[in-house]
Amino acid sequence: MALTVLLVVSDLHRSVAFYRDVLGASLYREYGGTSAVFSFAGTWILLVTGGEPTKDKPDVTFTPPADPKLVDHEFTIRVPDCEAAYDTLRSRGAEFLTAPV
Repeated sequence: MALTVLLVVSDLHRSVAFYRDVLGASLYREYGGTSAVFSFAGTWILLVTGGEPTKDKPDVTFTPPADPKLVDHEFTIRVPDCEAAYDTLRSRGAEFLTAPV
């Protein structure tokens, strides 16, 4: 069994750069500017720009968050040294809401 995390993003190019260049995820494949698949920490991350309802999900629309400060999910990355990871990710351009506690 494997887990794939699907995230709807408003700017695929920017999101690909973040997951690849900041987090160090391995870009597996891009699909025509509408989605990208990454391998990261033993998990697949699928970034999509959205999607209309489909036959199997006629009432579901995938849309990016309207406000980046309204959050409906998060994921946690476990590392052996939180301070070192924080410093490394900040040096690569990551922005944090808070410093490690």
